[in-house]
Amino acid sequence: MSTSSRRAMHIAASILAMAACASAGAQFVNHDTVRCEAVPKEEMKPQMELQRKLTGEGWKVRQVKNFNGCYEVYGFDATGKRTEAFFNPKTFDKVGEVKQPE
Repeated sequence: MSTSSRRAMHIAASILAMAACASAGAQFVNHDTVRCEAVPKEEMKPQMELQRKLTGEGWKVRQVKNFNGCYEVYGFDATGKRTEAFFNPKTFDKVGEVKQPE
């Protein structure tokens, strides 16, 4: 399979994952398929601002890092459930979450 074919498949999988996130309440995604649209650096909100927002919502944030254009957050959500979630760096919209073992 050519590089362009693999890339097209990854893009298609990402689009499907994001569409599923928008329509599904659980928003579970495969970690490696998560991608956010490219955002110019000057339009990205600071990671610390996302951490403060989530903490204000009751999250316990352990780490925030960049992953495939998204902010990837490790920690515990407002219900105390361990989570790995992805957010758009411009809007802070949640674009997906990796399902954690029960």
